[in-house]
Amino acid sequence: MKRIFPILILAAFLAAFLAACTSNPKPADTVATEEGTQADKMEWWRDARFGMFIHWGLYAIPAGEYQGEPTPHNNAEWIMDHMDIPIAEYEKFAGQFNPISFDADQWVSIAKDAGMKYIIITSKHHDGFCLWDSELSDYDVMDATPFKRDILEELAEACDKQGITLGFYHSIMDWHHPQAQSIWEPNYNKGRKDTVGNPEFPLYFENYLKPQVKELMEKYPTRVIWFDGEWIPAYTTEMGKEMYDFITEMDPEMIVNNRVDKGRQGMAGMNANGNFAGDFGTPEQEIPDTGLEGEDWESCMTMNDTWGFKKSDLNWKSDTVLIRNLVDIASKGGNFLLNVGPTAEGLIPAASIERLMVMGNWMKLNGEAIYGTQASPYAKPDWGRYTRKAGKVYVHVFHWPADGKLLVESGEQSFETAHLLDGKEELAMERVTNGMLIDVPAAAPDGIASVLVLE
Repeated sequence: MKRIFPILILAAFLAAFLAACTSNPKPADTVATEEGTQADKMEWWRDARFGMFIHWGLYAIPAGEYQGEPTPHNNAEWIMDHMDIPIAEYEKFAGQFNPISFDADQWVSIAKDAGMKYIIITSKHHDGFCLWDSELSDYDVMDATPFKRDILEELAEACDKQGITLGFYHSIMDWHHPQAQSIWEPNYNKGRKDTVGNPEFPLYFENYLKPQVKELMEKYPTRVIWFDGEWIPAYTTEMGKEMYDFITEMDPEMIVNNRVDKGRQGMAGMNANGNFAGDFGTPEQEIPDTGLEGEDWESCMTMNDTWGFKKSDLNWKSDTVLIRNLVDIASKGGNFLLNVGPTAEGLIPAASIERLMVMGNWMKLNGEAIYGTQASPYAKPDWGRYTRKAGKVYVHVFHWPADGKLLVESGEQSFETAHLLDGKEELAMERVTNGMLIDVPAAAPDGIASVLVLE
């Protein structure tokens, strides 16, 4: 027994060691092909389909108005630029930033209850103010405000508790940093002009922008870096590629949008032909007319007309528009990043919460037809949209047929069964020349978008 016992211990140790090795597969960056790496990295993002954008910062204090005058354009977060506010004057907002009603758990719950799977928040917008305790700047929530709480840390903890993925919007521009601020001449009313570029911008890029991105990645469990402001003349495509490589070398699983580089074609958001860095396109306030073969993309949109909180902006989109936008985007293989602009007190506006609650109720019943789906295999019908998964086509009906007959123009494709997503009773259907004709109930199950499943 004395000889056998050490052998048994050794055998047990080897078994445990081998089990540990096999239970921790190689990370995605060790996949042999670039295509395989990309597929692994983007899988959770494609499955998610629906996320919350949060624009929040010092601009929530003026809320779209400065010295009694409203900002001339909808983007309240651009008020420093639009209203020509000097840096020293704008900095005074930091001393007023004390959002005592901010509750990270509540914000994340609102997103989760809406059916959202991830959150992207402005770590730093163009005004240069940081929502975390940055070691590279005193112009942040901990050093420059009476609030003195790390907002990103609290959100990261809340996201972790509730199973929501966290990402950061980070501006390439910076109107506050001395090595970057003059690259864009803030004179909106007289016509903005591009300057030649701050000759010190490369120093800002190397010694401030990149280190702050590294800081965010090391301090918080982020999975997405969402850049903006890449259009400025001082930022080059070489810098964009360097930034992308810098990020993915630190974390091969990190997802980075195409605004890291210079390829984006305006608000349409997709890259021009050429060699540009970035993992997904970023249509802004737009939905492409059709799906984009082989392209990952995400439409970011506001609920009203502005990203940051603007007290005078009451032009809210309806529940119907928002849900149908979500369906439309999923039907084309994209993600929907829907924005909220919290107040200076730290509250998501009630109008946003009301709409998100309606979307959440719809997603509780119909999320199967959104999460993890792929683009429609058929042309866009007048009555709604399609999404699909393996062996299934989801039929999203916006306009219910008055005669109880729904034509699915599926060409030669036939289906074995059809039923409402929220019911298992089979619906009668017959093969016709250009598809399948389905007998549906007289009344639409949902006034915004009713979903059928074809298998």
